[in-house]
Amino acid sequence: MRDPRYDKLAKVLVNYSTNVRPGDLVSISGPANARDLLVAIYRQVVIAGGHPMLKMAPDECKEIMLEAGSEEQLCYENPVLQFEIENIDVMIALWGSDNTKALSRTAPARQSLLSQGRKRWSETYLQRAADGAMRWVGTQAPCHASAQDAEMSLCAYEDFVFGGGLLNHPDPAVAWQEISERQQRLVDFLNGKKELRFVATNGTDLRLGIDGRTWINCDGHENFPDGEVFTGPIESATEGIVRYSFPAVHGGRECDGICLKFEHGKVVDATAAKGEEFLIAMLDQDEGARTLGEIAIGTNYSIKQYTKNTLFDEKIGGTFHAAVGAAYPETGGKNKSGLHWDMVCDLRPGGTIYVDGEVISRDGRFVNPHWPKAD
Repeated sequence: MRDPRYDKLAKVLVNYSTNVRPGDLVSISGPANARDLLVAIYRQVVIAGGHPMLKMAPDECKEIMLEAGSEEQLCYENPVLQFEIENIDVMIALWGSDNTKALSRTAPARQSLLSQGRKRWSETYLQRAADGAMRWVGTQAPCHASAQDAEMSLCAYEDFVFGGGLLNHPDPAVAWQEISERQQRLVDFLNGKKELRFVATNGTDLRLGIDGRTWINCDGHENFPDGEVFTGPIESATEGIVRYSFPAVHGGRECDGICLKFEHGKVVDATAAKGEEFLIAMLDQDEGARTLGEIAIGTNYSIKQYTKNTLFDEKIGGTFHAAVGAAYPETGGKNKSGLHWDMVCDLRPGGTIYVDGEVISRDGRFVNPHWPKAD
């Protein structure tokens, strides 16, 4: 029997997150193991009056390309995909895998080539999203591989996924609107400030220039589940050291014990206890890969544990994450790269966030009771 929460999630993604309207051209994509959710979304797009375009790809396709493709094939800019990203009104992307470790032995240089081939597509996607020309949302489809990574049964993982999206509430859209209002108060405070500083008990002490940059309220309209506020830091004004608390996963490869040292906005030293070769290969792929494109504060206190899935891990209430690589243009960020890699640092307990020298968060909790908070 199909879980009725899939229909509830589909309604939220189509009607709240992307607000599909009659006549919208809607791209729906996901892995074959997400069939039930893909079909539920397709149905809701039709009901909303949109024109659904469904792409369901087996996991093995990317693995085959990385293993057997020539350099020319890896770097190829697909004109059909480029045309699509230039013309769709809405993009709904599902993530899920039968084997999250399938690419763990792929040569880092080949993954870098694949990223380079998607650079123009990525830049178009980011710019159209920033301009409001395309609405999008991405979400995780519950699957055995992700449940295994999270060290949960599939049933427990489904509860985790749906709980993080507030789908247990009678009206999830209303619940997300309440979160949006709290996050907006935090965003209003951060806009106009000059410097952000994160200090954690693991040795992290990172300062970022944010003067003139715009903070974004992430309330379920793009990532789902959501729960963060973010901006693009000034490209030359990141200083200090960040030691990431959790393993960082990118392209199916895992790096753990990552430590990055920044000077004048650039990563000048990068180490990892696991996956250091891959980390450095990603940072060396282009000019912008050693610069931060995003700094964000996690605000979803319904998500409490690390699961090796960035969609959820970066939203954990009481954390911050910083992404090396491409910036989101709507923040005022200027950094460009084929890379965008989010890495998460835990501030629970003992961590502090300062804004222009003022403490705004201690031990992963905001000091202002009108900002995001735990239930």
